[in-house]
Amino acid sequence: QVQLVESGGGLVQAGGSLRLSCVASGLTFGSYAMGWYRQAPGKERELVATMSSGAVTSYADSVKGRFTISRDNFKNTVYLKMNSLKPEDTAVYYCAAARSIATLEGGGYWGQGTQVTVSS
Repeated sequence: QVQLVESGGGLVQAGGSLRLSCVASGLTFGSYAMGWYRQAPGKERELVATMSSGAVTSYADSVKGRFTISRDNFKNTVYLKMNSLKPEDTAVYYCAAARSIATLEGGGYWGQGTQVTVSS
């Protein structure tokens, strides 16, 4: 079965950096669109960044210029490099995989999430 396992979260001071990783198994990774989402306490889940199977990227306005999504198809891994972190970036971060960007939220596979906490 498909499994997505995130790692790399933690506690960091404002202005710091973290790199999240998500290792996928049970799917043909290179054929899948990947995405990172986050959910803060009391808030709805929101899109952070996506990358198509063809490596086209898209970012939420709130993270443009600070976050970078990338993928290594040989390692079946998608990354989210987060720089200049702000307290409002605090959330549980989830990775998702789907056959297309359009179906990531509604029809994709999801990991269990990794907590990112940014202190001021």
